[in-house]
Amino acid sequence: MQSASDRHAYPAHWEADVVLRDGGTARIRPITVDDAERLVSFYEQVSDESKYYRFFAPYPRLSAKDVHRFTHHDFVDRVGLAATVGGEFIATVRYDRIGTDGMPASAPADEAEVAFLVQDAHQGRGVASALLEHIGAVARERDIRRFAAEVLPANNKMIKVFTDAGYTQKRSFEDGVVRLEFDLEPTDRSLAVQYAREQRAEARSVQRLLVPGSVAVIGVGRTPGGVGRSVLGNISDAGFTGRLYALNRAFPEDLKELDGVPAHRSMHDIEEQVDLAVVAVPAAYVPDVVAECGEHGVQGLVVLSAGYAESGPDGRERQRELVRQARAYGMRIIGPNAFGVINTSADVRLNASLAPEMPRPGRIGLFAQSGAIGIALLSRLHRRGGGVTGVTGVSTFVSSGNRADVSGNDVLQYWYDDPDTDVALMYLESIGNPRKFNRLARRTAAAKPLVVVQGARHGGAAPQGHAVRATRLPHATVSALLRQAGVIRVDTITELVDAGLLLARQPLPTGPRVAILGNSESLGLLTYDACLSEGLRPLPPLDLTTGASAADFHEALSHALADETCDAVVVTAIPAIGDASTGDAELAQALRSAAEQVPGKPVLVVHVELGGLAEALSAAASTAPQADRKTPGAQIRPHPFRPLDFQAGNPAEQPDTAQGPTTLIPAYPAAERAVRALAEAVNYAQWRRDAADPGKVPEYEDIDEKGAAQLIGGLLARGQGLTLGTDETCDLLGKYGIDVHRALHAPTPDAAADAARTLGYPVALKATAPHLRHRADLGGVRLDLADEEQLRRAYAELTDLFGRPEELRPVVQSMAPRGVDTVVRAVIDPAAGAVLSFGLAGAASQLLGDMAHRLIPVTDREATSIVRSIRTAPLLFGWRGSTPVDTPALEELLLRVSRLVDDHPEVVAVTLEPVVVATHGLSVLGASVRLAPPPARDDLGPRTLPTY
Repeated sequence: MQSASDRHAYPAHWEADVVLRDGGTARIRPITVDDAERLVSFYEQVSDESKYYRFFAPYPRLSAKDVHRFTHHDFVDRVGLAATVGGEFIATVRYDRIGTDGMPASAPADEAEVAFLVQDAHQGRGVASALLEHIGAVARERDIRRFAAEVLPANNKMIKVFTDAGYTQKRSFEDGVVRLEFDLEPTDRSLAVQYAREQRAEARSVQRLLVPGSVAVIGVGRTPGGVGRSVLGNISDAGFTGRLYALNRAFPEDLKELDGVPAHRSMHDIEEQVDLAVVAVPAAYVPDVVAECGEHGVQGLVVLSAGYAESGPDGRERQRELVRQARAYGMRIIGPNAFGVINTSADVRLNASLAPEMPRPGRIGLFAQSGAIGIALLSRLHRRGGGVTGVTGVSTFVSSGNRADVSGNDVLQYWYDDPDTDVALMYLESIGNPRKFNRLARRTAAAKPLVVVQGARHGGAAPQGHAVRATRLPHATVSALLRQAGVIRVDTITELVDAGLLLARQPLPTGPRVAILGNSESLGLLTYDACLSEGLRPLPPLDLTTGASAADFHEALSHALADETCDAVVVTAIPAIGDASTGDAELAQALRSAAEQVPGKPVLVVHVELGGLAEALSAAASTAPQADRKTPGAQIRPHPFRPLDFQAGNPAEQPDTAQGPTTLIPAYPAAERAVRALAEAVNYAQWRRDAADPGKVPEYEDIDEKGAAQLIGGLLARGQGLTLGTDETCDLLGKYGIDVHRALHAPTPDAAADAARTLGYPVALKATAPHLRHRADLGGVRLDLADEEQLRRAYAELTDLFGRPEELRPVVQSMAPRGVDTVVRAVIDPAAGAVLSFGLAGAASQLLGDMAHRLIPVTDREATSIVRSIRTAPLLFGWRGSTPVDTPALEELLLRVSRLVDDHPEVVAVTLEPVVVATHGLSVLGASVRLAPPPARDDLGPRTLPTY
C-alpha cells in the first residue's frame, strides 16, 4: 500500500533555523516517518498537564497508532513540523485540513485545524510563536487560508500564542472549549508583531555573545604568543568581570592554572556554566570543539580560526557545516576568521579580540567585517576619542570576519535599543540581506545615527569569504537607497570616524546655516568655501585676528551661538604665539564654557596640528569641575539620544550626571573634514524631521488593479518572461492611468503618410533602432512635420543618412507640447527589492549619473523629494528665466508607476522615456514593460536565519 507520506515529495525548503526569544536557536523542519523514536522520547518528557492541555484528556503515552498518525504526513492536507535542538524534538505543531475526506482533490477545503505541544523545559522561549509563523506559511503555500484551534480555557499560554499573533480572528466558547479561528493573510499588525519578536530575539542572541558571565578560550598555547594565548591575555588585562577559563587538549593533566586563569583539557572538565567560547584552534579541530561546547550548553561562539570560505570551495563547505552544527546545539557564531568582540561596560569589561588594548568606554558602537579595518577604526577612535570616559569611546565592537552567522543586521537589532550605544558605525564589505538591512537601518536611524562606509564598492564582488545575494543595481543606486533609509553614507573610514565623533559629542543642527569664526582669515575662507561645496549656508567668516585671546574666542562663540540666524558654529584656530600648551588649554576651556552657556547648537573646531588644541579640548572636558560651575547659565545640555540620568559603567569613571554628560567639542585637522561631517549631520537631522511625517501612498479612483492582474496573468501564461509589445504596454499602463502617445510603425514612406493622417498633423518621425533610440542628438528624430510633403522629405533624409527602413525601424507619433525631457524607470532587483528611478533624459545626465532612486512603494512626500533631489532639477523649476514645468503632474506619474509595480510584482521592469514635462501636463512618448514571475521574497515569510 502506498504510504501517505509518498503523496508529495519532502519539502526541504520548509527547513529553517530560527532565533528564539531567549537568543538561542532551534531548527524547524517537517516531521517524517523516520522520527518515530524522537517523537516518543519527546512525548515522554512532556508533563501530564501539558499532555492534558493538548489532548483534553489523560494521555500518558503514545500508542503505535498515534505514532504512525503523527509521523506520516502527505505534506499537503496533513503537515507536522518539529522544532529541534541537538537533533531532538522540543516542540511540535500539526495541521489537518478540514473536510478533506471524500472530497475530490481538485476542491480542497481552505481551513485547517492546528495544534501545538511544547516541552515544558522549553516553554516561555517563544517556540510556539515561531512554529505558528512557519506552519502558517506552509498552510498558505498549500492554499489554506484559515486556521482553527480548540483550546481549554485554562491553557492561557497557548491562547496567548494565538491572540498575540496579530492575525484577524474570531473567538467563541462552547462545550467548555475556547475555539479560535483566524485568517492567515499577513496584516500590518501581524507583520509588526513578527518584526518586534524578531528584534527582541536577535538582539538577545547578540547580547548573549557580548555580555557573557563566563568565557572559555579554546586553543591556548602554553608558551607566550599565538592567537589563543593573546586573546586570553587581552581578556585578563581588560579586567573581565566574569569567570575565565583556558582550554587546550595538550595541557598536562597536572596543569591547573595558566597566567592566573583556571586551565582545563576539555570543556567537559568545567563544572560551571560557560556562556561564551572563543575558538582559536585549526579549522580541522573546530567540529570537535563545537560538539563539546554544544553538549556543555555554551550559548555562543567567537571563531577566530581561519581556513573557511575565504580559502576556497572546500572552506566554504566547512563554513556551512560549522554553522549547521552550531545552530543544531542552539548556539550562534561570530566568524569564522573573526577579529573578535569587545564590550567596554564596567559591568562586563570584555576584550575577546586580538586588539592588544581595551578601547576607552563610550557611546559608539562599532561593527567591521574586516579585522584590519577594525584595527584601524579602533586606533583612530583611540587617538581622537578624547579623555572622557562614557562620551566618545566605544560601547561595543564586533568584527564578524566571514559573517557566516551573526551579521551586521543582527548587531543593528542589538544596538537599536541598547542603552549604552548612542551612535552606530559600520564598515561593510557586503550586505547579505539588503531588504532586511534597509528595514532595520530605517528603524535604527529613527532612534540614533547610523554611519556606514562600504568597502569593495567598485570591485563587482564581495570578499571571497562572504556569500551574498547578487544585485544588479549600481553602487550609486544602493547608496541612494541607504540614504533614503536614514543611513549616513560616507566613503572612507576617516569620514566614518569624523562623522561619528561629531554625532556622539554634539546635538543635531536644526538647519544648514553655519557661523564661522577664528583667528585665521585664510582658514576661515577655506571653511566658507567648504560649506558652499557641501550645500551648507555659511555666514561671512568673522576674523578675530592672530592676536585674539581666549576671552575673545569665548565672547565671539557665545555671540554666534545666541544668534538665531545660525544653526552651527565652526571655530578655526591656529596656535598661539608663546607658550602653546598654556594657550591651547585656555582656548579649549573658553570654547567649552561658551558652548555650555548657550546649549543646543553643534560646535566644531578646525585646528592646525602644530599645536595641541585637540588634546586640550579633551583635557578641558575631562578636568573641568562639574558641580561648582560659576559661569551663569553653564548648564550642560542633555545628550540628544539618551535621557540625562542614564550612564553606563562605573559611576566613578563617568562624568557627573547631575547636570548631564560633559561637553566635548570635536576637533578636525582640516576644514573640509569638519564641514563634511557637519553636512552629514545636517542632512541626517533633516531626514529625522522628514521621517516623523513620511507621507502616504495616495489612492487613485481610475486605477483598475483587478483588470491589470487579469491582463498580466494572461500575458504570463505565454511564457516565463516577456517584454510587452506596444499595444500590450499601452493597455497595461492605461489601467493605471498612464497614457502613452501612440507611435505607429512606418516601414515605408506611404505607411508613414497613412500613419500621419490617422494621428493628425503635426507629427514627429523617429528612428527606433537601438543605436538611435532616444538619441535626438544623432539626428534620428524629425519634429514638427506639418504636412505630408515635409514628412516624405524627412523620411528620405533619414534613410539616406542611416540606412534602410528595416534597419531604422521608423515610427510616426503625434507631436507633444514642448517641455523638459525626463525618464522614469522601475525595476525589481532580486536582492534590494523594487526601485523607482528618475532623472532628465539625455546623454549629459547619463554620463553624470544624475538619477534619483527610491524604494517602492513611494509616498507623496518621497515623490516630491525625488523630483528635487537630482542635480539638474533647476531645469524643471525655471532655470535662467525658463518657464517652470508641471512638477505635480510628474510626481503623480511617479506615484502611479510605483503603485503598478507594488501592486503587481510580476511587472519586473518599466521604462518611460522620454517623458516630456510641459508647462501644463506631460506626455509619455516611449514606454516598455517587462513581465516575469516575481523574485522570491524572504522578507515577507516567517522569521528565519539566513544560510550564507
